[in-house]
Amino acid sequence: MAEQISSLLNLPSFVMPSFTFTSLLDIGLIAFVVYKLLSWIKQTRAWALFKGIITLAIVYLAAEIFDMHVTQWLIDQTLVFAVIALIVVFQPEVRRALERMGKGRRIPFLSLLVEEEKTDTPTTSIEEIVSAAVRMSMARTGALIIIEQETPLGDLEATGVPIDAVVSSQLLLSIFEDKTPLHDGAVLIAKGRVKSAACILPLTSKDLGGDLGTRHRAAVGASENSDAYALVVSEESGNISVAKDGKLYQALSQDEVKNMLMSGISPSKARRPRKKKKKG
Repeated sequence: MAEQISSLLNLPSFVMPSFTFTSLLDIGLIAFVVYKLLSWIKQTRAWALFKGIITLAIVYLAAEIFDMHVTQWLIDQTLVFAVIALIVVFQPEVRRALERMGKGRRIPFLSLLVEEEKTDTPTTSIEEIVSAAVRMSMARTGALIIIEQETPLGDLEATGVPIDAVVSSQLLLSIFEDKTPLHDGAVLIAKGRVKSAACILPLTSKDLGGDLGTRHRAAVGASENSDAYALVVSEESGNISVAKDGKLYQALSQDEVKNMLMSGISPSKARRPRKKKKKG
């Protein structure tokens, strides 16, 4: 039947390959990888670039159909450098994807080859951080604190001023005091110590709304590139927010912030249902 259709349409004859369980598994694996890749691209800045590539592919196909030789030649010359250009343009996204693959302990046998250090923040350090955040919230003092988890943040630490001191609320309050040399930027905390201050963070490309400023954008950007917690105190409203995995949880209470940093649960689970006010 396939040969008859091919002869009628003047198509080259082909042999239908045998379909086995391995073939089904192969197709399913490729479909899953493509789906995850597209889902990941859509959540990043790469989505706009990806749509541009699709547009370029459609133009090339149209040029092929209508024998537009000049357009074909230009696109062919461009494709010579396409691989290098894509690596350069998508470098942050590729790095982020590889980091997400590396964290989360998805490859158990690697733990036998590499001994990982415990990076849990001590309870006393979290209490000091929350205490400082509450006091800064009351005083409307802007602050941005990054709390390292499993993903090392040495590259961010290098952008700031080294401190390497025990975490204390007094130290954090002193750093973020207005008009002090280190108040502008982020404080990086790792393994119960303040590693550096005035760190420069990558800004997110997400639309967070006009009421959120650079601190919130930097907090979300840092959480997109690592598994760190990013705590923000708004200078305008005094609200305390926490960014995690690219999501920003806003206007949190003291208990919600503490529970989130200690247990890793989201505020939606830690937050108690608010009682509805009675009308009249």
